[in-house]
Amino acid sequence: MGLPRVWAGTPYADEARAVLLAHKERGALRLAGPLGAVLAGAVLGLRASGGPLLLVPVPSARRSVAGRGHDPVRRIALAAAGELRRAGRGARVLAVLRQRRAVADQAGLSARQRLANVAGALEVRAGAARLLTAQPAVLVDDLVTTGATLAEAARAVTAAGGRVAGAAVVAAPSNAFEFNGARSEVLPRRM
Repeated sequence: MGLPRVWAGTPYADEARAVLLAHKERGALRLAGPLGAVLAGAVLGLRASGGPLLLVPVPSARRSVAGRGHDPVRRIALAAAGELRRAGRGARVLAVLRQRRAVADQAGLSARQRLANVAGALEVRAGAARLLTAQPAVLVDDLVTTGATLAEAARAVTAAGGRVAGAAVVAAPSNAFEFNGARSEVLPRRM
C-alpha cells in the first residue's frame, strides 16, 4: 500500500515539540486533551467518508508502554475521538494493531533504515480483522517523520482486509515534509 495521505495538525517545532514530549516522556497526561483536539483537526482535514470514523492508533512497543505507564498515542486518539463526537462526527478508537516483533529505536535512523526496521513489524490482533471491514480506517499517530511506521500500519490493516482512508498526526517536522500552503496536508519528500 505504501504511505497513505497524511494530514498533520501542526508543525513539530517549539511548543508542539515540548507539549508532545511532556505528554509522551514525562507523563503530563492532562495534555492528552489539547493534543487530541489538534489530532481531531487533522482527522477532519482528511475529509474521510461522511460516516462514523474508525481511528486506528499506531501501537507503542509494550516495553515503552510499561516504562511510561501509558500508551500516549492511544490516549491522544481517545481524546480526539471525544472531540470529534462533540463536533457531531461519529468516531471510535480501534486499538487493533500490535507489534509482532521488536523494532529498534527509530531515532538516528535514515529513512531507508526506518523502512527496513519496521517492515513486517505490525499486525492486526487475532479476531480483530472483522472490525476493520465496516468502514475505512484513519491511522493516527503523534508524530510523523519519514512515514515508515504509518506505511507499515497501512500495510497491516490492508493485509487484514481493512481499508485505509488516510493518516492523521498531531505534528510533522517541516524539514521532513512540505506543508501544502496554509493547509495541513503533508507531502513526503523523496527518499
